[in-house]
Amino acid sequence: MDDETIGYLGASELVAAYAAGSLTPTEVTAAILRRIEAVDPVINAFCLVDAEGAMAQAAESTARWRSHQPMGPLDGVPATVKDLIDARGWPTLKGSLTIDPAGPWENDAPVVARLREAGAVLLGKTTTPEFGWRGSTDSALTGITRNPWRLDRTPGGSSGGAVAALAAGLGPLGLGTDGGGSIRIPAAFTGTVGIKAQFGRVPAHPHSPMGTVAHVGPQARSVRDCALMLGVLAGADDRDWLALPGPAPDWVASVDQVLARGSEGKPLAAMRIGFSPRLKHARYVDPRIEAALVAAAKRLEELGAVVEQADPDIPDGEHAFRVHWFSSARQLLHRLPSEKFELLDPGLRDVVEQAAGYTLADFLDAQAVRATIASGMAQYTRRFDLLLTPATAVLPFEVGLYAPARPAELGVGADHDWTWWTPFSWPFNLSQQPAIVLPCGFSDDGLPIAMQLVAPKHREDACFRAAAAYEAATDWGRRRPAFMPS
Repeated sequence: MDDETIGYLGASELVAAYAAGSLTPTEVTAAILRRIEAVDPVINAFCLVDAEGAMAQAAESTARWRSHQPMGPLDGVPATVKDLIDARGWPTLKGSLTIDPAGPWENDAPVVARLREAGAVLLGKTTTPEFGWRGSTDSALTGITRNPWRLDRTPGGSSGGAVAALAAGLGPLGLGTDGGGSIRIPAAFTGTVGIKAQFGRVPAHPHSPMGTVAHVGPQARSVRDCALMLGVLAGADDRDWLALPGPAPDWVASVDQVLARGSEGKPLAAMRIGFSPRLKHARYVDPRIEAALVAAAKRLEELGAVVEQADPDIPDGEHAFRVHWFSSARQLLHRLPSEKFELLDPGLRDVVEQAAGYTLADFLDAQAVRATIASGMAQYTRRFDLLLTPATAVLPFEVGLYAPARPAELGVGADHDWTWWTPFSWPFNLSQQPAIVLPCGFSDDGLPIAMQLVAPKHREDACFRAAAAYEAATDWGRRRPAFMPS
């Protein structure tokens, strides 16, 4: 089996191969490290590769598999860690020139500890924009990360390095974070899968400065692998006072039950899905995305779901989200010494300075809007098992930009404003409920298009069931970028 074939195997496939003895973690890790050496100079997905450490972990895993004593459900499966998440022995520089790489770096975040406990092989750290602040993955520290589908396009952000690696076949799993869409936007831009689980489902430490809109979660190339990884990450941790109690539900079983029914039957029979093409308040959506979502809604109907076009009754929360998020960014960064503040991304500096004008009354008003959005979504999910929306309003745009060209109908706005083209992601950071993104088409020029399925609170299983049925009935997720060197 060649390195490219191995690089595109999923976590579930690797575990099955290890159990059968047809592959070993040592063989797989070596093949992926060769892939990284060949491919990463082109896409720049990694800011740190620990080849020696990965091979040592793989050797230990190989020995466990040979003695038929795997350590956990991901034993020997390669995974990456976004460089906003602490991992023992590796600097966490957060894409910023303001952080001293000397450390010390002594602690694993809960999610990294759980990957180790499950036997995963940690390859290294993936790139992020500075402090994860925007929806494209460029930074002064690590440069530009490119989309494997088209090298002149961004993979999105802020978990752009994680998904660029996935799309390029540099391993099956990545840890991401999502404070306004940072798992789901890059999944959409790269034809991969990402879920923002219920807030608190995956423990975090230290907590994001973005507070109770910020999530940690899995990135993968398939729905089943996403469910498998989430099951490892989820559950309480004493360091996170907001974490939900465990144990985690068996989401893999939910996926497998759907897959066992087959796409020729009606695996989604009686599931009620509300379809909101613009979520009521989106001012612009690329027509190619709108057309792909209509086709996806039809396919879900063919799989047995009852699909009804219906907007949730929620207010436009764009300003409220800005107040919450920008205020958090200011809290994190405004005390930096002037010489370090000047090193920040100019757009991030502007966000911090803009937030200086917000008052306590503004923040409390934003919290009230947030509560209304959450209440409106709770009412909506009494009628529907899921909400279907586009994942983003735009296709992957050119690298080196904060945002795509602003449509004339939107009027004048800041160049670095990313809320207008992400109107389907940040509302569900405010409401905290589960939302999964997966591919549902390609544009006429070969760029991925994705849909989002939003579930009621605590119902990740609904996301996984519908997403797995749709994925099995289409081939979007099985396509690969063509540029890759062999």
